Amino acid sequence: MNPFFSFIIPVYNRPGEVDELLMSFSRLDYDEDYEIVLVEDGSTIPSRPVVERYPQLPITYFEKANSGPGPSRNYGMARARGDYFIILDSDVLLPINYLLEVKKELQSKYVDFFGGPDAAHVSFSDLQKAIDFTMTSFLTTGGIRGGKSGIDKFQPRSFNMGISKKAFEATAGFGKIHPGEDPDLTFRLWKQGFESRLLPEAFVYHKRRINWKKFYQQVRKFGLVRPILNTWHPGTAKITYWFPSFFVIGLLVAVLLAALGLWIFMACYGMYMMVLWATALVKTKNIKTAFLSLAAVLVQFLGYGTAFLQSTIALQCFKKDPQEKFPHLFFD
Repeated sequence: MNPFFSFIIPVYNRPGEVDELLMSFSRLDYDEDYEIVLVEDGSTIPSRPVVERYPQLPITYFEKANSGPGPSRNYGMARARGDYFIILDSDVLLPINYLLEVKKELQSKYVDFFGGPDAAHVSFSDLQKAIDFTMTSFLTTGGIRGGKSGIDKFQPRSFNMGISKKAFEATAGFGKIHPGEDPDLTFRLWKQGFESRLLPEAFVYHKRRINWKKFYQQVRKFGLVRPILNTWHPGTAKITYWFPSFFVIGLLVAVLLAALGLWIFMACYGMYMMVLWATALVKTKNIKTAFLSLAAVLVQFLGYGTAFLQSTIALQCFKKDPQEKFPHLFFD
């Protein structure tokens, strides 16, 4: 009998991450069959030697030419044996009860695709914890990456996403845009009548291997992609997507007004940052991480907000073709 769950994990030059992820698999509390489908996406530093150190795990290992994470996930799902696919990034760690929580939730209320939140493990660096706070807090992202308010109409993210074989076959899986391939797939699944749900307890520890420069580049790409998705899927845009842009514009205005002696708007920004700092302190229980969280918020809003405006102007005002204007966001 085929296993019900197949984990699909694309990887590109990350054997160290694969080692840590497979170690977390080896500690799972789960007695039933499952499989791990690891797709090496044109890596020059392969993970095969790492895979061979885990003969006790049910791993199927594929090597292919580089095509990006979306097509690589499709490649894995097309070859998986399970009825339900769980898609992970290589930089996550699984809690011991992860599969038990997924199974319990799906037995309680089945859905054809789901998303789980990400959390910061105690072993993460202060910077990793700060970025995790920035990427997941309701005060910064409006809860779209795992807030409780998004349970009934949740947009799963591909670092921790489940999709049934039926839903995959109905949509042919992910597209060739990156990032943004996960909300694009979500919107197409919704159009076909499939329901999504957040599984709050099916979280992963998302160990982002990142520094300030990489984080800025990442959030800029997120900002460039969102208007493209709004164009492809009319009716999916939300006012919260504009918040970072409004924040950046408002901050510039506040600075100019402060130079003229009007400080009320800068005081409002100061109050917002104080609330963020206090919230980060409560969550992380670390003063340094709380201050790093403020820096991460500013980097996120600056990168995302300016890129969102750039992309919106290019697509809406100048009617540019997304792939011609931003070719680095697409794989051939």
